[in-house]
Amino acid sequence: MTTRLLLLSDTHVPKRAKAMQGQVWQLVDEADAVIHAGDWVDVWLLDELERRASRLIGVAGNNDGAALWDRLGEVARVDVDGVRIAVIHETGPAAGRDRRCDERFGPSSDDPCDVLVFGHSHIPWDSTTPGGLRLLNPGSPTDRRRQPVGTVMTAVVDDGRLHAVTLVPTPR
Repeated sequence: MTTRLLLLSDTHVPKRAKAMQGQVWQLVDEADAVIHAGDWVDVWLLDELERRASRLIGVAGNNDGAALWDRLGEVARVDVDGVRIAVIHETGPAAGRDRRCDERFGPSSDDPCDVLVFGHSHIPWDSTTPGGLRLLNPGSPTDRRRQPVGTVMTAVVDDGRLHAVTLVPTPR
């Protein structure tokens, strides 16, 4: 089975952007699962993504209010066709990230995963820790913070493996 993923974070709608771009909504419609790593800002966006996405996995971020935290929480863990994925908004500074993430989510943790999707920095990130944990930050589609344009990520899960991870620019 092949599952197409869309990874989002830090949408900040409607504070930093009035709306997400049509391009992002098209990617939502094409994905088999949408993963959002927090900082939605408004419950409206969660409701709309729940309505449009085939499957939605999300967490709350530091800019999200009580209503979003009540519905989403800090960490989400899912199995997508044999790939164990965890989602969290913030992993702390880049320095020491590999160690911290391996300890909490890596193979020797209490509840290991294969992939950790995170946000907060608005800066795309794709690496693998010494323990083998894949770290993915899709950036922000709406608030490019020190990046040339906003971004999201797409990926494919097939035969229990994540591949075809692609950073997709989302110009305004």
